[in-house]
Amino acid sequence: MPRPWTIARRGEKRGQGRGRQAAEACGTAEAGQAVHPGEADEGKRRRSGERRRDTGQVNLRERIGALADTLAANGELTDEKWRAALHAVPRHLFAPAVAWAEPYAGPGYRIDRDIDASAWWDAVYADHPIITQLDDGATEVGGGEGVYSSSLSAPGVVVDFLELLSPYDGDRVLEIGTGTGWTAGLLSHRLGDGNVVSVEIDPAVHERAAASLKKAGFGPRLVLGDGADGWAEQAPYDRVHVTCGVREVPYAWVEQTRPGGAIVLPWMPGFEPGHKLWLTVGRDGTATGRFAGGAHYMMMRAQRVPAPPEHEGGYGRRAATVDPRRVLRAGLGADVAIAGCLPDVSASLGTGEEFEIWLWAGRSGAWITGSEVRQFGARNLWDEVEEAFFRWVEWGSPGRDRFGLTVTPDGQHLWLDRPDNVIP
Repeated sequence: MPRPWTIARRGEKRGQGRGRQAAEACGTAEAGQAVHPGEADEGKRRRSGERRRDTGQVNLRERIGALADTLAANGELTDEKWRAALHAVPRHLFAPAVAWAEPYAGPGYRIDRDIDASAWWDAVYADHPIITQLDDGATEVGGGEGVYSSSLSAPGVVVDFLELLSPYDGDRVLEIGTGTGWTAGLLSHRLGDGNVVSVEIDPAVHERAAASLKKAGFGPRLVLGDGADGWAEQAPYDRVHVTCGVREVPYAWVEQTRPGGAIVLPWMPGFEPGHKLWLTVGRDGTATGRFAGGAHYMMMRAQRVPAPPEHEGGYGRRAATVDPRRVLRAGLGADVAIAGCLPDVSASLGTGEEFEIWLWAGRSGAWITGSEVRQFGARNLWDEVEEAFFRWVEWGSPGRDRFGLTVTPDGQHLWLDRPDNVIP
């Protein structure tokens, strides 16, 4: 049985096209701008190494204004305070000289400020992510080959999440995943350096972010550590802003948020796309809230999707009861329901013309091509997915907005319509 990663090497590509936030970063993912405009002439210049004059600074205010107008037209930027922050914290100060641009309407490409400054500036002020690290730093980022592990997130995704965070003046914010430092800079401009704490697990990423923030004139508290632990030293916080995908919400974040405060995060279950989640912390030490849209982020390192099991033996075959395409394309409500019923199951969709999906959990796995189902291990995973799908149908095929999540000291659980209607 072919392994899922032979089909799609870059994890954040899974789910592309399922919404605007289909491909982003830790420190963060989305979908949508134009392909790089350079085309043939620019490609020749990049290949030949011809240097072009750095003219990006000439119209910086116009560049930022045009970007902000695009975000406003998309409905992502509605608060003029965040528009002011985009001008006060220029994105280019957080972009490395060499990186990998990842537009949504075309292939990714290398950007190099010293070789082609014009293309670099165009990419940095476009509404798509800039990949700044591959394979946790083991692979040179300019080649674009490897697993994306850190990025300068797309402006639309950043602003959309910041508007969802909706901090008040004077609020104290804990950010999980510093990344390039750009979001920490935006928060610092909005709230003041003393009200922002940002935690980053990667020493090299942490060091670069600190240098970029200093260059930009900001000084939030930067912590090198595991974001899953939060940062209790300066708790409690009014807001927790999470810039990496999580499957299980760490309870430390709830403990470090004052009652009435909020945690905003990309919930990234193993099954299908991710979802923006707003949690309000209660007086009883729990946090609960509903899903607020789509998201697809690089995973928190401690919660990355486990590798599929090796299997070279036999497996059971059968025809699918329902066309697998209908299960996978039934809608975001079905995705949430199946993920809630099967929290330990991971999935990967093929990218070829023929429909393919892989499922795995522990030592069990399933490979579905067309309507043919192959399963191995102690669990019949596709059978479990079909069962969860038909449960969702029996509930009336509810949409994503009817589901929510509650986090307690004992773990987390999904619910439908109200917190006491728990999905077992």
